[in-house]
Amino acid sequence: MGMTFLAGFIAIVGPPNVGKSTLLNRLTGSKLAIVSPKPQTTRNRITGVYHGDGYQIVFMDTPGIHKTHTALHRSMVASAQATFNEVDALAVMIEMPRPEDPGIPIVLSNLRRAQKPSILVINKIDKGHRERLLPIIDTYRQRYPFEAIIPVSALTGDGIERLLEQFKSMLKPGHPFFPSDMMTDQSEAFWVSEIIREKIYACTRQELPYSCAVTVEPAEENPEKNLVSIMARIHVESESQKGILIGGKGKMVKAIGQASREELEKFFRMKVFLDLTVRVEKNWSKDPRALRRLGY
Repeated sequence: MGMTFLAGFIAIVGPPNVGKSTLLNRLTGSKLAIVSPKPQTTRNRITGVYHGDGYQIVFMDTPGIHKTHTALHRSMVASAQATFNEVDALAVMIEMPRPEDPGIPIVLSNLRRAQKPSILVINKIDKGHRERLLPIIDTYRQRYPFEAIIPVSALTGDGIERLLEQFKSMLKPGHPFFPSDMMTDQSEAFWVSEIIREKIYACTRQELPYSCAVTVEPAEENPEKNLVSIMARIHVESESQKGILIGGKGKMVKAIGQASREELEKFFRMKVFLDLTVRVEKNWSKDPRALRRLGY
């Protein structure tokens, strides 16, 4: 009699900027989610598939759960909260240097309603003294009956093997959800738009990245020329933001384009022609219709 195959969906949830996307990338061994030191980088749910020996875990990276102020933020948080009822188990993520966050009570409230198996992942143990862990673990044991509390460093990989074993124990018998060569269900255009957005975060300061959205036309490949042509548009909310993003003599948008192109060429393994333009779409982050049009 053959071994029973195990499979399941596990959502990675928590406040902004605790390392959820870094954890997804570490678990899958591939860059599926963009990362940035700036909070609220992840805006959409991103799926990553881990293929184990006799099992498959479908991870869902979610936007950070926080108090909302705009239609965009409400859309992000609603997307994250919806996963509580859509998955088999939950990995709640906090960070050791900042174990208390205004979003945590919201996360725990959703957990209590969902009644799903859950573990607590304490990330960034490489950022502080290990003796701080025990008080954090004790506090959270009293706050919620997690099945396990596991300290990790998503950046260095410390604790990841133990975490995977815990995830495996939470799976159920079933069939794989995705073929063995599939890492994500995200479209190519979505991934390209995320890479460009990541470079906007890296190249610009303060609030500007939060006022930008990126849309991308389907890429056109020319194998004979070993070339991929991509048309992308950065949407901002005001003329002043457009001026900052373009920069003097177009320097800023050129820097964003160059950084994006370098990463995209590694992905496509071809030369990339990136046509990057900037368009003003007034107050798009506050307009539900604009949000839907831009993919939120």
